[in-house]
Amino acid sequence: MKAARLVVLGIAAAAGLAALFLASGGNDQPAQVADKPIRTVEVLVAAKDIGMGAAVAASDVRWQAWPAEAANAAFLQRASAPHALEDTAGSIARSPFVAGEPIRPEKLIKGTGSGYMAAILPAGMRAISIEISAETGAGGFILPNDRVDILLTRKVTGRSGRDESFSETIGQNIRVLAIDQTVEDKDGQKVVVGRTATLELSPAQAEQVALSRQLGTISLALRSLVDSGPTAADPSDPAARRNNAVTIVRFGIPTQDGGR
Repeated sequence: MKAARLVVLGIAAAAGLAALFLASGGNDQPAQVADKPIRTVEVLVAAKDIGMGAAVAASDVRWQAWPAEAANAAFLQRASAPHALEDTAGSIARSPFVAGEPIRPEKLIKGTGSGYMAAILPAGMRAISIEISAETGAGGFILPNDRVDILLTRKVTGRSGRDESFSETIGQNIRVLAIDQTVEDKDGQKVVVGRTATLELSPAQAEQVALSRQLGTISLALRSLVDSGPTAADPSDPAARRNNAVTIVRFGIPTQDGGR
């Protein structure tokens, strides 16, 4: 009997401990582990808005903590480029920066010994200026960094001895570098009615535009933002030139021109 009583007491004690464990929250999930601290690195960012063509001063940039997992390899990090702030001073912005945007070297260029226009001009490209007016420059609504098509309107003498006019597209998707001396859209500025437009052209396009200025009147046609950029039609592509051919009627006979 004594052994049996001890067994019963043992079972009761075990049941009591189990009840106590359940009452104290033994079925609850373990406490959530504290969030792991986010590792950060120091990245060079713009301290304020920097316009295209502007000279970057040391006060225009600063170091800022950035999540290490989100830090792009193109960013200037203090660990790998401790003198980036000093080295960046004196550079010229090839593209605008907004305050807080990480500084990327490909958007800067050292302009030592050259003006800002030479600094923002990509390698292999040329800048050429043409005369424009409100009539030939889309009513003055063309701004720097817009994309335009270049149109040539000229007259030729037909077999009847009469002058006949026609137009053709001699350049597509051309970037406007400046209108007169304006290289960026100022706050609140909606139009720039200038007398000259500086365009970014390849050497072959520059030759063609220079010749066209002697042949007739050059006009700029503003392109939509949706229809602009590097994926737009290439004017050197024969297929693109055929698509942009102009129909000319001479002596009642229509012909295609524009594949010149």
